[in-house]
Amino acid sequence: MSRFEELVSTVADYQDRAKENYDRVRRLAEDLKDGFCGYLGSTTGACVHLVPPAGQFKPKTDLNTAFSVPPAGFRPLGPIFFGLAVRVTAGTDWIRLVISCHKQGEKFTVQIQEGPNYTFGLPLQDYDPSEFYDMMYQHILAQFTEAIERYDRGTDARTIGFDFSEADTVAPGA
Repeated sequence: MSRFEELVSTVADYQDRAKENYDRVRRLAEDLKDGFCGYLGSTTGACVHLVPPAGQFKPKTDLNTAFSVPPAGFRPLGPIFFGLAVRVTAGTDWIRLVISCHKQGEKFTVQIQEGPNYTFGLPLQDYDPSEFYDMMYQHILAQFTEAIERYDRGTDARTIGFDFSEADTVAPGA
């Protein structure tokens, strides 16, 4: 085997693992989107979407742009970021949680940017995400309640640590 053939073979193995990692993160992200919306119990349409982890976003799921690595082509092997847009009013106001996922041995760590992390065992489908949903909900709620408390005390009224977006309308079931 030539050096070039060895290099090509090694990169093919790398890409196989990068694809496995991407597929695993994508499945988890889609499950979190649907499961967290169900956990929140909205009766007025969709309340969670997958959105890009950086830049401007509209609260609409787009699986081609929701992840920090492309859905096809050469992918880096490492942590993958995605955004979860969560509707936070009865109207059309959304925040974005940026989430990082990476495999560490037989565990899968999910980190909320500037927030807590959670570790799932593998395979992911064997684990109940309810505890993670509780953690995400408490993180979001705390951002608002702490800002309210700071305002009421007349102290540091810094901004909430989320990106905001507003949809044109509430999409029923979208």
